[in-house]
Amino acid sequence: QVQLVESGGGLVQAGGSLRLSCAASGRTFGIYAMGWFRQAPGKEREFVAGISGSGRNTDYSDSVKGRFTISRDNAKNTVYLQMNSLKPEDTAVYYCAAKANSGTYYPTRVYDYWGQGTQVTVSS
Repeated sequence: QVQLVESGGGLVQAGGSLRLSCAASGRTFGIYAMGWFRQAPGKEREFVAGISGSGRNTDYSDSVKGRFTISRDNAKNTVYLQMNSLKPEDTAVYYCAAKANSGTYYPTRVYDYWGQGTQVTVSS
């Protein structure tokens, strides 16, 4: 069992930056690939970024590529999402998720554990 707790959300002006953190419980954090997703009101939850257990492989949605960076510190059982050049359309609840299987990061169904989410609001 893995418990995930996100933090770092808040209100920021367009063009600003935020760093989200996701702290995981358990001693086997490094075996899980991690993903960040977001969900805006009235929309489906969508993939934002993913990172392999080792941290060597990452993937991003086209909408955030070049602006967001996912990273992890396995010694601290934490995954991060650095968000720069934020836009109003980035406003959403952001969730981290963990999966033990290999393969694609994109579908929500491949993830085994989810956090409770943290709100990010970008004002214009």
